[in-house]
Amino acid sequence: MEQRLAARELAKAIQSQLEGVVRGQDETLQCLLVAIIAGGHVLLEGVPGLAKTLLARCLGAALQCQFSRIQFTPDLMPGDITGVSVYNARTQEFELRRGPIFADLVLADEINRAPAKTQSALLEAMQECQVSMDGVTHSLSTIFTVVATQNPIENEGTYPLPEAQLDRFLLKVVMGYPEQVDERKMLQAMHELKQHSLMPAQMIEPVASLDQLRDLRQLAQETQVDGSLIDYILALVRGTRSLPSLALGCSPRSGVMLLHASKALALLRGKDFVSPEEVQAMALPVLRHRVQLTPEAEIEGSRPDDCLKTLLAKVPIPR
Repeated sequence: MEQRLAARELAKAIQSQLEGVVRGQDETLQCLLVAIIAGGHVLLEGVPGLAKTLLARCLGAALQCQFSRIQFTPDLMPGDITGVSVYNARTQEFELRRGPIFADLVLADEINRAPAKTQSALLEAMQECQVSMDGVTHSLSTIFTVVATQNPIENEGTYPLPEAQLDRFLLKVVMGYPEQVDERKMLQAMHELKQHSLMPAQMIEPVASLDQLRDLRQLAQETQVDGSLIDYILALVRGTRSLPSLALGCSPRSGVMLLHASKALALLRGKDFVSPEEVQAMALPVLRHRVQLTPEAEIEGSRPDDCLKTLLAKVPIPR
C-alpha cells in the first residue's frame, strides 16, 4: 500500500507541474496521466488555442523523457514520421536515419490535417511498439506513448481519422473552454511569468524518471479487479451494440482498454482495487471514439457521449 501512496504523490507532483501552466483542464490532465500509466495513447480534440500542444510538451518535460513533435500537414509523407534508409557509400550499406517516431513521448500535432496514408504510418507503431522498414523491424521505446491533437472535423483542412487508427487510442478527450475563474488564473500566471510566458514549458521541472514510470505501469497492472467489475465492464461494452442510436458498437478491445484505464485511475487515487467510480469516470474517454452514430441520430444532433450516458444510466452498478 505504501507503494501506491507513493505513486499517488508522484502523480500529484506531475499534475502540479502541468497545472502551473494550464488551468481549468482537470479532466484532460487526469486522462493524460491515466494514459501514461496504462501504457496507452491519447487523442486530444478541441479548437485551436486550448493548450493541447502545450500540455503534451509540458508532460514530456515533467517526465524526463525523450520528447519529439511531428507537425502533421497535407504534404507530410510516411517517411517523415518513421525515417528512411540512406545508402552509405563508405560502408556500402543502407543505414536507418530514424524519424521522430523513435522517442519516448511523441506529440502528433494536428494529426487530422494529414491524409490517411500518412496517418496510417502510426498504426504499427501505436499497436506493436515497432516500425518495419525495408523488411527490417525496429523496436521503439518501452514506454512509447503518442499524444495526438486534432481540431474538430468541421474546421477547414481537416480529414477524419480512419477507424482503425482511432481504435489504437486508449482515450479520446474532448477539451472545452475553461471556466472564467480558471481562465483568469491562467492570465495572471502568464503575466507573472513575464518573458517566460512565451515559452512556458521551459518552466516545468522534471519530477519523474523513466524507471519510476515503468514502476507505475507495473503497479497499475497489479490493481485488483473484482469479478462483478469485470461483468460491469462487459455489460457496458456489449450494451453499446444494441443501442438503436448506434450503427456500430464497441469491439472486445474496448473492454480491455476500459479495464486498463480503470486500473490506472485507481492507482492515481492511491487505491489497490477498482471500484465502479473508476469505470464510470473512464467510460466516456475510452468508448466515445469507438462507436458510430446512425445517420438518423446524427441528423437529430445526437452525440456519442449522449448515447453512452444513457447506457451508463441503464446498466446496474455493482455493489
